[in-house]
Amino acid sequence: MPRKKPFSNKQKKKQLQVKRERKRGDTGSGQSSRNASIERTVRRDRQSDTSDSETTDIRRINHQPGTRDGRYDPNRFRLHFERESKEEVAKRKKMAREKILQAVPEKDLEMDIKDVYPDEQGLDFPRRPSWHYGMRREELLRKEQKAFDEFLENLHSKNLTDSLSHFEHNLETWRQLWRVLEMSDVILLIVDIRYPVLQFPPALYHYVTGELQKQVIVVLNKVDLCPAPLVLAWKHYLSNHFPHLQCVCFTSHPGPPYSSLFQKKRMRRKNGWGQAGGPIHIMRACQEITAGKVDLSSWEKKIQRDAMAMGRDDSCSGDGVETVLMEHHTDVAMELNSPKRELYKDGVLTLGCIGFPNVGKSSVLNSLVGRKVVSVSRTPGHTKYFQTYYLTPTVKLCDCPGLVFPSQVSRQLQILAGIYPVSQLQEPYSSVGYLCERTPFLSVLKITHPEQTADTQHTHEWTAWDVCEAWAERRGYKTARAARNDAYRSANSLLRLAMDGRLCLSLRPPGYTQNK
Repeated sequence: MPRKKPFSNKQKKKQLQVKRERKRGDTGSGQSSRNASIERTVRRDRQSDTSDSETTDIRRINHQPGTRDGRYDPNRFRLHFERESKEEVAKRKKMAREKILQAVPEKDLEMDIKDVYPDEQGLDFPRRPSWHYGMRREELLRKEQKAFDEFLENLHSKNLTDSLSHFEHNLETWRQLWRVLEMSDVILLIVDIRYPVLQFPPALYHYVTGELQKQVIVVLNKVDLCPAPLVLAWKHYLSNHFPHLQCVCFTSHPGPPYSSLFQKKRMRRKNGWGQAGGPIHIMRACQEITAGKVDLSSWEKKIQRDAMAMGRDDSCSGDGVETVLMEHHTDVAMELNSPKRELYKDGVLTLGCIGFPNVGKSSVLNSLVGRKVVSVSRTPGHTKYFQTYYLTPTVKLCDCPGLVFPSQVSRQLQILAGIYPVSQLQEPYSSVGYLCERTPFLSVLKITHPEQTADTQHTHEWTAWDVCEAWAERRGYKTARAARNDAYRSANSLLRLAMDGRLCLSLRPPGYTQNK
């Protein structure tokens, strides 16, 4: 029997990488293919696929290896953002350690929609190119890819790379938006009430109401996380700037009114979709838009029945809620939709749900259906399927994966708004600093400076890193081996508190501070 050869940890890593390559379908045999296989892995991670721009370096968020027996590609609608350089990440991390936090006046929280989407910068969104029924599927896909590449090239030519915030580079996700816009009669644009100007792209509104001649209802979601005067101020602001817009307030978890900057964690009822505040208001807005062209009485009765069924006994697990027909759409079926579709065809109202990641779109869908049909997650881009739900024989609901439109806004604010998965952040500390400068973090978090001792009375200045260290000390977050304060885990915890609405940061419309 031959003597066993030593097998180092480095060789074991290579062996596992080759094994993962085989699972992904990248064939290679023999010892000579190992290094080439590993190089292909690195090269694939650094470059974009066929749906990405050829001129930018793309990072795929939450990329999953392989497929499930070829039935479904888990990466098809994953968020694709432009990759940040290591130098830029290191620079922000160094600044988080050195920059002293300075409280920002409340007036600086006011933000106009033109600050986020300047008219002169050409911050549009990719449009579906013209097509006809005589085109082959491959020809149509090539034409869409070419139009998308031209859009990216034009966008980058008008804007400096550093000035653009994160936006979607996955063509597959934009294709779903095109399908939903073509299929729908009324568009439900769902935004988070804390950041409405970030999540309301004017280009989409003007395209839908102008070129498509359809109506838009903006759903101001999570209104329980903001004081009532601020909700009314945003509603008034959007109505004044976009005259053809219907504004509806919505919350999936109604409870005690907003009271403080630090909200206690609310217990969410297992089958509480019927308790949501807002489905009836969406139905009223649709009644006003359709003006009797569609019979919505069955929808109104369904909302009332769902509320009564949920109110009788939550332990029934939704037994009293009627069944909703659900359809999965294939690519071929979606691609054959007519670009000029008749409104309210066959007396059916089709609603299209569109929104940025993490605005609560799945919760709104569940509330409208009356039971849980879409899983809810903090992770942006969680919706993976294009589905249609028949609420009643005359009302149909189309869902679209979350989309991030091009804009000019601080990437730290984007992260706090929830468009980027916290678990995937390379450098969360600058976002924590952005949050702390705009909230009274000392009184809210009740933390002590890491350098302060019982003997010293000196007031220390805070940096973003100090806040993370202090929060880690209070929460008991320690590294595995050295048992030091885990600043990275602490920063993630603070960002999750902000996204969940427990550490409340919200933007204001222009003039709110002076007129409130």
